[in-house]
Amino acid sequence: MDCPCCANLSYSNCCHPFHLNKEKPLTPEKLMRSRFSAYALHLIDYLIETTHPSQRHLYQKKEIENSAKSNVWLKLEICEAKKDIVEFKAFYQNGLKIFIHHERSVFKQENGIWYYLKG
Repeated sequence: MDCPCCANLSYSNCCHPFHLNKEKPLTPEKLMRSRFSAYALHLIDYLIETTHPSQRHLYQKKEIENSAKSNVWLKLEICEAKKDIVEFKAFYQNGLKIFIHHERSVFKQENGIWYYLKG
């Protein structure tokens, strides 16, 4: 299976090891890609675990789950990735309409682990 993050790799050689917690993403871009794949595959716990602990209170598990499951996640385009910022476009379908979520996400590394901080 191709990885949902659109890195042109198989899922098993891309985001799957992160989702199984066998590896940690070494860059904010890889974390962003793994989070997009987690939305596409409805891996809600992974999305919560990869959000910085100081920000987790802002996200309710049920809301994340509803967003992940009510949309079909079509593709991810990385516009720019540098240091701790990743600008991306996430394409998704809700009903018959296609939407683009365009965001500049900020990531924070703590104890060698990257987390999503804010968008």
